[in-house]
Amino acid sequence: MIYVLAGAVFAGVAASLLAIRSFRPAPLPAPAPWTDPLPAAQPPAGMAIYQLPTGTYENRALLAYRGGSLSDVRRFAATAVLVRHPGGDLLIDAGFGANVDTHIAAMPSYRRTPHELGTTVLDQLRAKNYDMARLRGVVITHAHWDHVSGLADLDVPIWMNPAESRYVERAKDAAVFRDIANQREIHHYTFDGPPYLGFPHSHDVHRDGSVVVVEAGGHTDGSVVVFVNLPDGRRFAFIGDLTWQREGVTLRAERPRLLRMLADVQPARVREGLLRVIALADRLHVVPAHDVRAYEPIPRWSSSDHDGG
Repeated sequence: MIYVLAGAVFAGVAASLLAIRSFRPAPLPAPAPWTDPLPAAQPPAGMAIYQLPTGTYENRALLAYRGGSLSDVRRFAATAVLVRHPGGDLLIDAGFGANVDTHIAAMPSYRRTPHELGTTVLDQLRAKNYDMARLRGVVITHAHWDHVSGLADLDVPIWMNPAESRYVERAKDAAVFRDIANQREIHHYTFDGPPYLGFPHSHDVHRDGSVVVVEAGGHTDGSVVVFVNLPDGRRFAFIGDLTWQREGVTLRAERPRLLRMLADVQPARVREGLLRVIALADRLHVVPAHDVRAYEPIPRWSSSDHDGG
């Protein structure tokens, strides 16, 4: 009996030490920078992007990336991005919706963090008399509640790839999405295009290189990165939850091991995707979905002088 107890104590201590070590700084190996020409793009005049912040929730940097501080309380963004295009507009993610309190209550208690609800996407668009007929749908980076809550307010198609559809069918973390999607049209798209900036498959939405969705699974089965290329030459990569904060890119700091085990269905694939993004970081602007700082170069829809027509 005493040997069993000693073994259990040793195992507990070892597990605790391992968990502590997983929060310490440990930069990923630096990938070779991307030196090839960037893919050709012909974004049309009048194309633009806008951020639509819908609220924030609190988390600590310690839990966001290896080396983060316990005392560093971050406001995690719940922000949608409107991509305006003459061929039809799209949203990237949908942020918090009017029923966000209900959606948060559906999560396990340990995942409910203090949050602040701003203005929903729908209300922001209505405030500027946006023509909803222009909106082709919402491309979700993945199906977790904090990216899809606002879908409940929007009667537009939800863009989904086959791998994410399979994730939604089985995952507990997709319960909010399943509830919303039961009342929404699903636009199924496939990765029918060639490799793109190191990612194996792509989907060129407008066939002009302006909006390109790439397969970047690992956080969920069908997680994606959305590349947006503007007429003025600026390029953006909306990377969803490959990392939660931009230190994942600037410090090459992945999530702590414990959080990788809890949050990612295939942590090794997340690491591969993150390294691909790190290799591109000097060539375009990277936007982790939950880093409020990453949205600073993107104008707010509420401050634009567009009437939405």
